[in-house]
Amino acid sequence: MPSLGDWSIPPGVQPRPEDYGYDLDRALASVVGLRAVIPADAFTAEILGTERIGNGVLIRNDGIVLTIGYLITEAEEVWLTLADGRVVPGHAIGYDYESGFGLVQTLGHLDLPPIAFDQSSSAQVGEDVVLGGAGGRSRSVAARIVGKQEFAGYWEYVLDEAIFTAPAHPHWGGTALVGAAGDLLGVGSLQLEGVRDQRAEPMNMVVPIDLLRPIYDDLLKYGRPRRPPRPWLGIYTIEVENRLVIAGLAKGGPAQRAGLQTGDLLLAVAGTEVRALAPCFRKIWSLGQAGVEIPLLIWREGDTFEVRVNSGDRDRYLKSPRVH
Repeated sequence: MPSLGDWSIPPGVQPRPEDYGYDLDRALASVVGLRAVIPADAFTAEILGTERIGNGVLIRNDGIVLTIGYLITEAEEVWLTLADGRVVPGHAIGYDYESGFGLVQTLGHLDLPPIAFDQSSSAQVGEDVVLGGAGGRSRSVAARIVGKQEFAGYWEYVLDEAIFTAPAHPHWGGTALVGAAGDLLGVGSLQLEGVRDQRAEPMNMVVPIDLLRPIYDDLLKYGRPRRPPRPWLGIYTIEVENRLVIAGLAKGGPAQRAGLQTGDLLLAVAGTEVRALAPCFRKIWSLGQAGVEIPLLIWREGDTFEVRVNSGDRDRYLKSPRVH
């Protein structure tokens, strides 16, 4: 894992303490580096890799660290790096597929101040924020909220209202979005290419902290929310010219077992035409919980036909985390 001295944000983009009405250094001290090791035979290893590096945010005095869940999915080892160079082991204890949040329990003493939650729903477009990475100001970006809107990901993922910030943090996974009160507004998930003032601009997509509140206790106790799991197909779908194209399939997943192929066009779900990701996924989820049969209308090489997919529970395909 790169040390904290290997890189830094350009000085002109780093946050300055005098620009904020809270103790900036204290807020950023809650952010730690995170490295996860995943077995080579893990279900997500082919897509997400066997070594994942990002950030996490200390949110409780007892060592609970919030991060973005894809970093710790199926992790057999989790290591947290502190600003003073100490490395502390951790254990992945929870992941919510709907929000994307993950929780880690540290297995050593951090001696860091946890950051409090704010209400992400109250954050406004145009608000000055900080996207904090492990290592303090030199690893953080003085940013602004440039959008709050729906986001749909090709991996069967939808947020009703994600937060978008710019300029972009180059190592965004698990970064802390710090608001005007010095509290946590969300956790960084992706870097995307957006358009602002008719110019292309990299920006970060941040998962709002309000999504954690209803599931927080369940993640701590059970490792996942205590609600029926959504039906999962294992399709990686993209929008191309107002059509949905299956660009990939989870190996051994429900869609692959049902005979779907890369390049298929997805025309309808249960008789409802779909042309965009969010309506498509919401229609699938509306049909019942994991295990329900999902009828899909498919176009392939000039033929249109129906495929009925026996959906699955995504969690059943994954390795359980191990304590090390």
